[in-house]
Amino acid sequence: MIKVGDTLPASTLMEYSEVEGNGCSIGPNPVKLETALAGKTVAIFGLPGAFTPTCSAKHVPGYVEKFNELKAAGVDEIWCISVNDAFVMGAWARDQHTAGKVRMLADGSADFAKATGLTLDLTARGMGLRSTRYSMLVQDGVVKTLNLEAPGKFEVSDAATMLNQAVTNEL
Repeated sequence: MIKVGDTLPASTLMEYSEVEGNGCSIGPNPVKLETALAGKTVAIFGLPGAFTPTCSAKHVPGYVEKFNELKAAGVDEIWCISVNDAFVMGAWARDQHTAGKVRMLADGSADFAKATGLTLDLTARGMGLRSTRYSMLVQDGVVKTLNLEAPGKFEVSDAATMLNQAVTNEL
């Protein structure tokens, strides 16, 4: 399992773009982690699934709400990673009003979750292999803080905890 001090594994996530932009076409676009994290401080949070109750009511809204404070504390970007396809993550981004605040990144085949050891097997509940709920502060690809939730909990991966860690790490 990934831990503080480790470099995130080389992975490619997918991001749905609704408008054509600098190097991004409309639709799903690859996000290569080693490139996207280079020289940046990124608050990353992972969760079991788009449109699920805790994720939609608390997790994502908390990061959207704390966006300005996290930026002021030195966080360059905020990423949400979930084991869903890019189309679902794009629809969820619209629903959660994350544009310009939280990048909604798809780990469609759970490759990133598996590579980091942050998996949660929800097969018995009809959801298959998912990501556990977590947050981490990453600087230039290196994990500086890691907050892992116990199954079914939402106590340490929230935006307020991440903001406190960003401030105390003096980014």
